[in-house]
Amino acid sequence: MAEKIKIDNNVFVYPMPVTLLGANVEGKANFMALGWVSRVNANPPMLAVGVHKTHYTPEGIRENGSFSVNFPGAEMIVETDYCGLVSGEKVDKSGLFEVFYGELETAPMIMECTLNLECKLVEILEFPTNYLFVGEIIAAYSEEQYLTQEKPDIKKMDPLLLTMPDNSYWTVGDYAGAAWKIGKSLKGSE
Repeated sequence: MAEKIKIDNNVFVYPMPVTLLGANVEGKANFMALGWVSRVNANPPMLAVGVHKTHYTPEGIRENGSFSVNFPGAEMIVETDYCGLVSGEKVDKSGLFEVFYGELETAPMIMECTLNLECKLVEILEFPTNYLFVGEIIAAYSEEQYLTQEKPDIKKMDPLLLTMPDNSYWTVGDYAGAAWKIGKSLKGSE
């Protein structure tokens, strides 16, 4: 077995989903590229997004008490990356996509994305460099072409993934096994 070596502690959890965080800011739909997304509660369904304090989007999340998390497919890599390069404070990104609204009527979502999560703001945690916005998923939207048995299908969605600090985009690899099943072969050998 190889020896473990100590590495830089500024590591990131792999893989990170590449998403487009949506919020209305001063009455206009704005989207920013975001990889720091995690599910944080089972019922009600909640997720958290980590956003650097210098970004423009937090203003809209606070203003409306809502946000969206949109999952672009790999074919949207150029538009998604662009949303991470320019600030909505200086560039109007609302025209890049076909925007729609759901139940909350204040969380802009992107029609071209494979999955859209509409979130009501529940809590804001402040850290030295970032805000952690916790939102309850009020509604989820997709299309039949991205579903299998009425659930999002990762292969059909073909989502973008992000690795840092090398700042690279990836796509999903091969199926590896059934969760909460494949390990049963070790039961009894405990």
